[in-house]
Amino acid sequence: MVFEIITQESLEIVMDIVNSNSSYNVLENGNPLRTIQELSSEFLNSSTESYLVKHEERYIGIIDFLNNNPKDNHPWIGLLMIHRDYHSMGYGKKAYLSFEEKIIHQKLFKSVRLAVIKSNKEAIVFWKSLGFKFYDNSEWDGRVVGCYEKHL
Repeated sequence: MVFEIITQESLEIVMDIVNSNSSYNVLENGNPLRTIQELSSEFLNSSTESYLVKHEERYIGIIDFLNNNPKDNHPWIGLLMIHRDYHSMGYGKKAYLSFEEKIIHQKLFKSVRLAVIKSNKEAIVFWKSLGFKFYDNSEWDGRVVGCYEKHL
């Protein structure tokens, strides 16, 4: 897996990946499709590192990473999304484990955190299978989310 920084020029690829996951988009923000402007503000900002995930010359997903969340001084994964065409093929697991290896090599982080919308049962099972442990409930954008952490 290769991680390429998302740029203005790659936003069309990002939009294809995000909009291939309409059920998640509805769960997250009530709309099946996201606009280029929404994606630009989400993935082209100074707060997070946003990457396209590339496997064998194909863009298969995106990952958004926050080195230090000012609310708790921990690194957070904001989003890992695999293009709908590549679901249930093991790419999500491979992408996360490759990214985890990347951040372990930086030797800056002892753990990583993420939040999952409580009604997203499939995502909860996925993250638990990768060793993330539930530690608290919180609220994000008017929704209850479960907070998970993995020690690296």
